[in-house]
Amino acid sequence: MKLERKTDLITLSGLLGDFRLLVILFIAFRLMLMMVYQPLMSDGIERGIGAGGDQTYYYELASYSRDGLLPFRDWWSEFPPLWPYLSTTVYQLLGANANYTGYAMFMGMIMLAFDTGILILLRKIGARLHGANTGMTLAWIYAVTFAPMVFLWWTFETVVAFFFLLGLWWLLSGREVRSAVAITLGALTKFTPALILGAVWRFRPQNRALRYSALVVGVFALVYVPLFAQSVDYTLPSLTAQFGKSSYQSVWALIDGNLTTGIFGAAEAHLDPAWAATTTGNPARVPGVVRLALAAVVGLFVYARTRRYDDKGLVAFVGITLLIFFLQAQGWSPQWLVQIIPLVLLCFPTKNGVLTVVMLSMLTFLEYPMLFIRTGDTGGVISGALLTPYVLIVLTRTGILVLLCVAMYKRLREEPVTLVE
Repeated sequence: MKLERKTDLITLSGLLGDFRLLVILFIAFRLMLMMVYQPLMSDGIERGIGAGGDQTYYYELASYSRDGLLPFRDWWSEFPPLWPYLSTTVYQLLGANANYTGYAMFMGMIMLAFDTGILILLRKIGARLHGANTGMTLAWIYAVTFAPMVFLWWTFETVVAFFFLLGLWWLLSGREVRSAVAITLGALTKFTPALILGAVWRFRPQNRALRYSALVVGVFALVYVPLFAQSVDYTLPSLTAQFGKSSYQSVWALIDGNLTTGIFGAAEAHLDPAWAATTTGNPARVPGVVRLALAAVVGLFVYARTRRYDDKGLVAFVGITLLIFFLQAQGWSPQWLVQIIPLVLLCFPTKNGVLTVVMLSMLTFLEYPMLFIRTGDTGGVISGALLTPYVLIVLTRTGILVLLCVAMYKRLREEPVTLVE
């Protein structure tokens, strides 16, 4: 019998230090999970791996293309164009036999590709900021973190987070043109990656910041001009709908008495552009302009008080900008964790940082789906015995986000230190 050489045996240090093996495990785990719990829609409800997510909603919108109805021409979207067109393209590629299971599995594999990109970028940025060992450790932590894996099957937030981190990585690397293009692609999926412009103006010379901003705005406009030329009515909601809807799942929603999620309604509503401006909840007691003004004041305070101008300071500035934006928003979307988690880990690569990610994830899933799944008898409205735990969850989550902002601000007030490994 051939003896096994000692060098063939896997060791803990060899396992944790082998990034290629981590990527293989990362991809294989998610693919096999999809094979076992295949997406399945029954009576209009997802019963498989995407249960509780938005994939059925996206599938219904994409299926309009079967009748020749296309996004931004025949129906409006609450999101910028990259996602609606990607979703519609996937549906069309499936051909005449398109069904929900095939669509969701195709989408899942695309999201997995982006999620693998996030894993790679997290390691690269983490290594640049904190050293190779810490960068590898952050990649392992992300690989076993539950929330990003769930949202991989629920929504397309993975695409947003990927372009956000890609733009951040290229900005740190000095490849600003590439960074601006990546951030624009992110903003064409959701607006939040454009928040990196604040860091560009704070951490880069004015002429370079101006060029960076002009490139982002120019590419963004270049995409939107033909869409507006095609149909103003069906294009405008992609820029305005998110800001016009009622508050949901936030402290602002508690103040307004809106105790539901932030869904826009059935897919059929997207055929009528007037629906995009329809609010279904109680009006805001704190107007959006006031919330935005408060956020701007806090942001300008952080901008003026920043003392740390190294790479760690830039990442902390991006992180606090994102959190301030989320805190002022009228609502809270659970999938935002996909953007928040990498930045928290990069800013706080410590046990406390990991525990913060765990607590935020736990609170998020306690709220949705655990509490909201029990609101079937009330039409999706939190009430009765569910109200007290719901309020506590919202307040606790908001408190954690505020404390993260404070911690990031303290980092921005520190003097840079030299990394010694």
